[in-house]
Amino acid sequence: MAGNRFRYGVWRDGPDPLAPPYDVRAAVDEVGERVLSGDNLRDALRDLLRRGPRDGRGLDDLEARARRMRREALRRGNLDGAVTRAQQLLDQAVAAERDELRGREGDDARFQEAVLDNLPRSTAQAVQELSDYQWASDEARATYQQILDQLRRDVVEQRFAGMKDALQGRDPATDARVAEMVGDLNELLGKHARGEDTDDAFQQFMAKHGEFFPENPQTIDELVDSLARRAAAAERLMRSLSPQQREELAQLMDQALGNGPLRGQLAELTDNLRALRPELNWNRGERMRGNEDLGYGDATAALGELGELDDLLEQLGQEHPGATLDDVDVEAVERQLGRGAADDVRRLRELERELRRQGWVTRDEDGLTLSPKALRRLGRTALAQVFSDLSGKKRGSHDLRDAGAAGDLIGSSRRWQFGDEQPLDVVRTIGNAVRRRAGGGVGTLPVRLEPEDFEVAETERRASAVVALCVDLSYSMFADGRWGPMKQTALALSHLVATQFPQDSLQIIGFGRYAMSLSQGELAAIEPDMVQGTNLQHALKLAGRHLRRHPGAEPVVLVVTDGEPTAHLEDDGQAYFNWPTLPETVQLTVREVDLLTRYGATLNVFMLGEDPGLRRFVDAVAKRSGGRVFSPDVSELGRYVVDDYVRSRRGKR
Repeated sequence: MAGNRFRYGVWRDGPDPLAPPYDVRAAVDEVGERVLSGDNLRDALRDLLRRGPRDGRGLDDLEARARRMRREALRRGNLDGAVTRAQQLLDQAVAAERDELRGREGDDARFQEAVLDNLPRSTAQAVQELSDYQWASDEARATYQQILDQLRRDVVEQRFAGMKDALQGRDPATDARVAEMVGDLNELLGKHARGEDTDDAFQQFMAKHGEFFPENPQTIDELVDSLARRAAAAERLMRSLSPQQREELAQLMDQALGNGPLRGQLAELTDNLRALRPELNWNRGERMRGNEDLGYGDATAALGELGELDDLLEQLGQEHPGATLDDVDVEAVERQLGRGAADDVRRLRELERELRRQGWVTRDEDGLTLSPKALRRLGRTALAQVFSDLSGKKRGSHDLRDAGAAGDLIGSSRRWQFGDEQPLDVVRTIGNAVRRRAGGGVGTLPVRLEPEDFEVAETERRASAVVALCVDLSYSMFADGRWGPMKQTALALSHLVATQFPQDSLQIIGFGRYAMSLSQGELAAIEPDMVQGTNLQHALKLAGRHLRRHPGAEPVVLVVTDGEPTAHLEDDGQAYFNWPTLPETVQLTVREVDLLTRYGATLNVFMLGEDPGLRRFVDAVAKRSGGRVFSPDVSELGRYVVDDYVRSRRGKR
């Protein structure tokens, strides 16, 4: 519109509405990087939410802010300000009364001075003793009355946010309305505690007394939550005072509330709310210090804030079993930490939901874990990292020039040679004959074929292989920084087999003191164990079982280890460990090597480290089995294993 001027600035009202949605795949890749570098899977998933994705803040930042605010709240002031202020007002009233009496003559004035001289040292008792005192000074009378009126107003207003205007003076009609409201509220909470249907009763209560509740609760649970937090803060105030201060304040509150029904109704309300919300910190005291004496309302507000911060810290900690970001009270986060912090929680909550909705993670009794979909992506990432190291290097062709039953055309052809069994490439064969005749100047027809014209279509034989990858899970692999590369290698090989050689059968076998078959998910989540032992014999035994389940396939066994065998299985199936290595352990391990060799398996060992005992052992195994020994740098382990797998799986000619 002509003449209008617009000003543009940073969006400050919550999450940017034009920001692109967060790519959860980036979060999965971030977790994958941690896993492939050797970190624990569950810790990586947990840290994603605790530290936040790369472009946002996480739970740790929010928790640190909540702890900082809690420390600041503890320095806000002294909690006994209600008693201190009462004492100050009492001193002012007594001083004003003495000034008035000093100018009067007669025994009555002297008697009243004597009463003031003998007041108890206790503020509450002094206030009680002066309840029937006939004040000579109007100023003193008003100041004294302010002690009880202010405390009464603070107590009731602290419980009900809408009471501020209604309690400006001691109006009997107002007192009756307040007492009626508290009585109706206790009746409503009693029905709710008994499990009765209170929907209609709640609506009727709010229609009648809604003016006292400006927060406008929409359900009875919202009403209970609000009232219970306030009541718990009042109880915590009493628990935070010394016994003498607690007794002083309790007596002053009793006097302020008077002998009417309100005092008993408030006590009943506290009992009802405690029964409905027992999980709140009703009995926890706090040690607050500061230069300011906090009145009753300010002190309970500070303690209510501390209680809410305590709840937030527990929610943000996510330590309890089955914890999710849905447990975090976003409204409480906004009240205590601000709109930006609430938006951060919403983003993290949306990220967690999207990870589950899109199938990247699943939840079990121990928390979040990667789904098969995410594990496939993790394997693809691992394989990509392995192949990135192969750039410029020959990756190990596995093409076979004979056409087996599993031969696939690859789009190229070559000149026919005697003995070839590949199908003829008819188009190229006839084309060769036509070009030969045209080049000789004799025309193109008729076409006569010569032996040199024939071409055959090249095929790639998809030879089936059965592969056992045995990976060392002993603690030395973790301690020496080989855990992450080991996981990366196994996941990369698993993904390569699943996507490029689906006719192959891969089994990943981890071995420490015992050996076990591992799925992709189990491998990604496995953690190092402090138990000593390198039971290669058990691993090779499991490898042999896997090979024999797939007769006719090319058998391949790959072993990744950083130590010589130090454990073997006894006849009863129990593992026996000893260091240094026993001859019996070596003999039993070699026997499994011989069984694999007689079965026709290729057995190659990838030796990590320079342990002399391991070097002697693997050299002997290589000579005995006809396999090979590799001693790669740990950073090149994946390249060596994948490359050797592709080479080793070539079919027999």
